[in-house]
Amino acid sequence: MITDSYLRVVSRYNRWQNAALYDAAGTLDDIARRADRGAFWSSIHSTLSHLYWGDRMWLSRLGQAASPDCPLAGSGAFVEDWEDLCELRRALDDVIVSWADGFAPGIVEGQLEWFSGALNRDMEAPLGVTLHHVFNHQTHHRGQVHAMLTAAGVKTADTDLFLMPRELWPPS
Repeated sequence: MITDSYLRVVSRYNRWQNAALYDAAGTLDDIARRADRGAFWSSIHSTLSHLYWGDRMWLSRLGQAASPDCPLAGSGAFVEDWEDLCELRRALDDVIVSWADGFAPGIVEGQLEWFSGALNRDMEAPLGVTLHHVFNHQTHHRGQVHAMLTAAGVKTADTDLFLMPRELWPPS
């Protein structure tokens, strides 16, 4: 079961981890960020662009952001400029935290209905399941980027949730 408290914590964890990952990726030059490293989305930049695209897609389904203007297949090139991607990521992470803070206390209930362009069909799932998926998807792709950064010789920050600085946790 997903609760409002869980969403508040993982939204802040998401923002903390994205900031650390972008800081680490920012130590590479553009050629190194765009180098094909054998990942599903090829490069560090493409994977981060896809992740931003995915978050925008889910947030559009939840009424919190505009839908991306390209299909899934183009998501790796959704945001081409590194500085733009950094700025857009920070802004979207703030939207995610603000949105998560707006949930009523208790268990998140309800259904989400959307059209999946990837599957070309209407979808429906419990809201809690889809919200868990949003944060799980982020963690999945950040893990890929973390591995690519490590392979490129870049030191990355801690990723354990319990190590998130206490001042970043939601108010009690």
